[in-house]
Amino acid sequence: MATKEHIQATTSDQRAMSKWDMFATWIGANANNGTWYIGGVIAAVGLIKASTLLVVVGSLSYILLGLASYMGYKTGLPAMVLTRPSFGVKGSIIPSIVNVVQFIGWAAINTFIAATSISFILKDLLGWDNSSFHNQFSIIIGIVVMSILHLISISLGEKSVKWIERFGIILVIILVTWESIVVLKTVPFHDIVKYQPAAKFQLPSGKIVDILAAFNLAWVTAAADFSRFTKDKHAATTASFLGANIGLFWFAFIGLIATIATAITINKFDPNNADPSTIAAKLGLGILAMLVIVITSTTANAVNLMAAGSALTNIFHRLKLTPALWIVTLVATVMTFIPVYIASFLTTFETFLDGIGMFLGPEIAIFLVDFFFIKRKDYEVSQFSKVNGSYWYTKGVNLIAIATWAIGVISYLGLNKLDFIVNTVGATFPAMLITAILYYVVANMKNKQIN
Repeated sequence: MATKEHIQATTSDQRAMSKWDMFATWIGANANNGTWYIGGVIAAVGLIKASTLLVVVGSLSYILLGLASYMGYKTGLPAMVLTRPSFGVKGSIIPSIVNVVQFIGWAAINTFIAATSISFILKDLLGWDNSSFHNQFSIIIGIVVMSILHLISISLGEKSVKWIERFGIILVIILVTWESIVVLKTVPFHDIVKYQPAAKFQLPSGKIVDILAAFNLAWVTAAADFSRFTKDKHAATTASFLGANIGLFWFAFIGLIATIATAITINKFDPNNADPSTIAAKLGLGILAMLVIVITSTTANAVNLMAAGSALTNIFHRLKLTPALWIVTLVATVMTFIPVYIASFLTTFETFLDGIGMFLGPEIAIFLVDFFFIKRKDYEVSQFSKVNGSYWYTKGVNLIAIATWAIGVISYLGLNKLDFIVNTVGATFPAMLITAILYYVVANMKNKQIN
């Protein structure tokens, strides 16, 4: 017996994304305001340490991205549909909900940063002052403008996402190269290298690792949504790995040096100055720099919204991708107003990262171990919606995966209270390792009992 849902893998004709498309997609995914902001936040440990952690955590995270991308390439299925063999046909709804929430959150964050840039442009062009009314009204206009741009970018599903990335990446490369030159002309690079914030602003290494991991691992849970549209294994794996890492280091490094340059210029380190619009304004980079931020938000959010919409279709099986994309875009627009009325952007941002970080690692550990080690890269697509089939488990839920995931989350919370972990490797990757080993052992024991 099967459910009314019909699972269909991507056809050969639909696999139209080239190696360059995949490369551009993942550069565009990370060449954005959120990455810039991340770079500004980790500036609290100075340039050398922050840059080292960027490379190490990025490389480790995007190896996992390459593996998850291979799953999409091999099966032709969306990311959250691919969690059914590990979490169960119905159990996969739980990681899908996490994905919908987190990618709507990332879209809202990027939108708010871009809306701030638009507010700077409006105040400059219209001569508005910095009164609370003009500040708030200009940001609201910015949110509306960005939401319209986002609706255009996802209007045709994966086709419009592909074209917005092709177009956007060229503009991003040209304009951000110029922006980097201006920043380095403003403050000598050797001064940026030597700069260290006061002790009260500095963060422990483990905290930095967890911030970067929460940011990077989000993409792993969306990798297959794009790699399923390519015929080239290297496009799915190598191009994804390189593109994501280049986008991460490039933009986070810009945010890092720009935040430090701003601190040197105004003789004050303030984490809130990690906002790229604030940096551009304080360094006098002008309207063109603000337009860069708007463009990068649009390219990045095309990927965020695609991932959220795809996850939503795994929750509501009859919902098509295009209307799902419209729904998540409108919800993201509403979410963008939270920092306008409730809290500072930095507070909202950090709360968001803390909230999603503990869930992502264990989830990723489970579905990667299941595909590569338990099922040995052999998923039966015919069983993905079948009641009492291979992936039905207990009433549609794999209780082993759910219990292991819960243990992984608890281990993350426990590790986060250990000074040694907080000051060194952070809680994310140890919690993932615990989850991976536990799931592998228990799932293998279960398989031996059945056989």
